[in-house]
Amino acid sequence: MTLLEGAANALATLSILLAGRNSVHTWWTGMVGCTLFAFLFWGARLYADVVLQIFFVAASAVGWWRWMNKGGQGDGAIRRTSTPVLLWLSAAAVVATCGYGALLHRFTDAYAPFADSSVLAISVLAQLLLMRRRIENWPAWLLVNTIAVPLYASRGLTVTAVLYAAYWVNALVAWRHWLRLYRTADAIA
Repeated sequence: MTLLEGAANALATLSILLAGRNSVHTWWTGMVGCTLFAFLFWGARLYADVVLQIFFVAASAVGWWRWMNKGGQGDGAIRRTSTPVLLWLSAAAVVATCGYGALLHRFTDAYAPFADSSVLAISVLAQLLLMRRRIENWPAWLLVNTIAVPLYASRGLTVTAVLYAAYWVNALVAWRHWLRLYRTADAIA
């Protein structure tokens, strides 16, 4: 493990744990961790993951603003996504996976372009749902982590792969926690 991999994982882990607890501090810690991961993934030739980290930094700035402002649902309330919206977002993720994977396969020396692209596309979907405090972000993160663990392990990013396996468990726990928060708020309303 390099210092870069260790620092990126430490900050990402903190950010992910904070997200599971519905804490606004998930965003700034995520921004720093994602910046470090962009450099790490560039060195591993996981170019879709580099693009994903850049997206995460920008999305984290927006998420931070949304969670801090009442106009951006800064009330802390967790919500559900409608089925049509979820289907539309899922279809967009599949199309993005295929399209970006094909581009990486054709024009770069990317390692596992379609697996890498699926991590990118599903992560974007999950992040958009997280930014809006939607419960469905957690099953999406479960899928991301399921794909990412073997992908990162295959590139020798062992610490990252092990932590993504732990993030898989965290997503299960966070999903349960968010469901409890949602039901409690729903019962009060």
